[in-house]
Amino acid sequence: MSRLLCVAAALALVQPALSQDSHPLTIMVSAGRHNRKQTPVKVAVKIPQSLRGALIVPLNTENGQTIYGQLSTSGGIATERHEAPRGSVARFLYFVVPELDAGKSVRLTGSVTLDIQMPPAVFVWKDSAGQFAELAYGKRPVLKYMYAALDETTPESRAATYKPYHHIYDPQGKFLITKGPGGLFPHHRGLFFGFNRISYGGKTADTWHCNNGECQSHEEFVTAEAGPVFGRHVVQIDWHGKDKSVFARERREMTVYASSGGNLIEFASHLESTVGPVKLDGDPQHAGFQFRATQAVPDKTASLTYYVRPDGKGEPGKFRNWDAKTRDPKTVNLPWHALSFVVGDQRYTCCYLDRPQNPKEARFSERDYGRFGSYFEYELDKDKPLDVNYRIWLQEGELSGDEIQRLEDDFVEPPTAMVN
Repeated sequence: MSRLLCVAAALALVQPALSQDSHPLTIMVSAGRHNRKQTPVKVAVKIPQSLRGALIVPLNTENGQTIYGQLSTSGGIATERHEAPRGSVARFLYFVVPELDAGKSVRLTGSVTLDIQMPPAVFVWKDSAGQFAELAYGKRPVLKYMYAALDETTPESRAATYKPYHHIYDPQGKFLITKGPGGLFPHHRGLFFGFNRISYGGKTADTWHCNNGECQSHEEFVTAEAGPVFGRHVVQIDWHGKDKSVFARERREMTVYASSGGNLIEFASHLESTVGPVKLDGDPQHAGFQFRATQAVPDKTASLTYYVRPDGKGEPGKFRNWDAKTRDPKTVNLPWHALSFVVGDQRYTCCYLDRPQNPKEARFSERDYGRFGSYFEYELDKDKPLDVNYRIWLQEGELSGDEIQRLEDDFVEPPTAMVN
């Protein structure tokens, strides 16, 4: 059975424990060069073995404010493991700093204990076995993972199931703001990662369109976590060639942080070859990590779409796409990129945040129907995996370049946290 149901059940059944063990923590958080607002922070901690089941840590500021921390066995697949001495266990403590000015620090104190009531608002995973897994914050759905097995009964059923992907809900949790199968360019959907020009061992594959027998398949839920600060899962996805054999294996991780005013989502992927050298390549429209807005955009509001870039706000109807002939420098290696689009009567902004550590040259693409992102070329091998890490911020309304840069700063140069 999927671990997601186990996580949901565990959260629902949490009650005060009888243990009186506690472990005090004092953490110094420094903003560094940037102003911080609703910024996720994680710090490596070591706690006694007797408290290995602890999940929630209330943290108090010097002015009496309380914020919740969440303990995890993982810092995410993009984070190195840390070890603990005998008698202790290694954990990562996550929390969100509400506000902290550049150059300032805040001292947080708390105790790790089993005797903590679950706060009123927490993330919870719910699994519809074999179809989708949904993450909600309280009663508000945020993320939906579509993972039905490949169904080749009809062309329509195959097209609906040839690759797993993640939907995002609007910030109010009322509707899916990303696109599924069908509609304009049905190969684009939700948040997705793949390449349309792959070559290995004399073979070729396209895990974007998946038209010639190729597909991506969900294999298992590796981990799932939920609490007051974040919800996360890691899934294993196999990449299949035209002959249905597996040529690459991926661990795909999605993390959603508790944040006011929008959805803060982090994507990480670790891709390994199972066949030796694999060339990952593509074009700006059909490769890499990309976002596709709901079909309502091309149907009704495409003329209102514009993009915000590091060099300024664009105009509706004017879009940039990397081209191999011109190699316009304004379309490569952008630290961030933002799509502003309209659904119904509401404008939304989706920010795409890159990292310097992701492979470069990153080639960006934009479309008025709400599909954007970037891709790169990469030589995958058994001893050379691919690791990527991006963030998405989605909110109602418009954002300036300075506001998007602040989100990028939080991602690339986060606050420092030290346990005293």
